[in-house]
Amino acid sequence: MAGQADNRAPYAKIAAHYTELIASGQLQPGTLLPSIKNLAEEWKVSTATAEKALRKLRNEGLVRGIHGIGTEVLDRPASMSSGSQRQDRGRRTGSSWGQGERSDSHEAAVVSAPAEVAQALDIEPGSDVVRRSRVYRDRHGIVAHSTSWIPARYGKLIPQLAASERLTGGTSLQLITQVTGHPISHRIDTASAHLLTPEYARLLELDPDNPLSEPVVVMTAKFVDTEGNIVEYGVDLGGPGRTWRTESEVSP
Repeated sequence: MAGQADNRAPYAKIAAHYTELIASGQLQPGTLLPSIKNLAEEWKVSTATAEKALRKLRNEGLVRGIHGIGTEVLDRPASMSSGSQRQDRGRRTGSSWGQGERSDSHEAAVVSAPAEVAQALDIEPGSDVVRRSRVYRDRHGIVAHSTSWIPARYGKLIPQLAASERLTGGTSLQLITQVTGHPISHRIDTASAHLLTPEYARLLELDPDNPLSEPVVVMTAKFVDTEGNIVEYGVDLGGPGRTWRTESEVSP
């Protein structure tokens, strides 16, 4: 699926390019980035724009400036991402993967809705729902374990939703929009800290004999279409050492 046109400012494009190289491991920790002058020449931008791109990378904790030496790549796990952020990625690029990420352990089935899920989807407890789960990873390990709960009526319209494999042709929300003709109009996000339970430990592939002492970040996202239908309820468990990070432009 073709992505949308990239209308980001030049400095943001430069920063995104190096963010991808760092996240994918193509630029290893300790590597020095090009100087401001070399960046400006390579990207055909002003030195002020090149410096702004490096400043963005520093602000994101991906690199550090070393006086008299240059800008060095740091080693740190990427932030976990939420269902809403994956929706944004999917709409922009056609893929829910973050930079340097991949997904595996795709599982899907039609199951009875647990009480919490039924309440979120505004259906009767025990009603059929499609449960889709997958694990997002990067070179540091698990970014998040993600589960999507989708009303069964959409599974009947789109049989591949209930197949245990990565979706083709778009994300679940994109596929549902294509079939129903009703785009997603709004979403409701939550974020909270939960104590590690045996079930969370299993999903995050942690050693049950050496439990984490810190809580787990749990994020939910509920997606509603233009007709007021709740299309999907997502639950993401953050991997060990992950934090949630978001960024938005602030108008002056």
